[in-house]
Amino acid sequence: MTASRVPTLYFAPSSCARVSLTALEEIGQPFETRLIAFKAGEHRRPDYLAVNPAGKVPALDTGRGIVTQSGSILLYLARAHPDARLLPLTGDPLEDAAAVSALFRLSSDLHPLVTRFVLPGMMLKSDDAAPQIRAKAEDLLIQQLQPIADQLAQQRWMLGPDWSIVDTYLAWIWFRITGAGFDAATFPEIAEMTGRANERAAAKRALEHEARAQQDLEERGLAFTPPQVITQKS
Repeated sequence: MTASRVPTLYFAPSSCARVSLTALEEIGQPFETRLIAFKAGEHRRPDYLAVNPAGKVPALDTGRGIVTQSGSILLYLARAHPDARLLPLTGDPLEDAAAVSALFRLSSDLHPLVTRFVLPGMMLKSDDAAPQIRAKAEDLLIQQLQPIADQLAQQRWMLGPDWSIVDTYLAWIWFRITGAGFDAATFPEIAEMTGRANERAAAKRALEHEARAQQDLEERGLAFTPPQVITQKS
């Protein structure tokens, strides 16, 4: 890797890599992407495991080194490109901790629940327990999302009057869970904020980028088909 190379984002459409992709679009500087086809097992190939040993997306090759984990990538981009205003970082340790806390609240508290709600059977040998896992995840999602909705009832964005990348992260979480059957009417404040976040020019460019990647996967017969929604058994 050399310092002259533009950043390269390893991603897959509809995954949480959308947030990092949107951040790069917000920055507005040249970057490249590498599509990882999960259905072809590309995330488990040695060349990709050399990039991210966890076999997940996103991963960002900065040209100077590789950054993995969504929260770390977003924090790196926010610090490397302060003019993009991805996070309200001021240099004050306590104020910055509040912004970073909001970011990692999404990546550590909410993001794992998304997986359990959307793909409850992923780690199970059978689907017998999947409905219970999904139901518990839904309860915990409601518990975690309620205070965020209360915040958004009082202010336009999660961190106040101005957009930040945490709003895009929440918008992706909302997209994933409502796409898997979570009732969007539960938190209209989050639904409204998601709509605003998705209207940003950078968000639209990211979604267009994803659409091209999705078309590529479909043409290659490698598009991921979401599993059927698993409901609680009676």
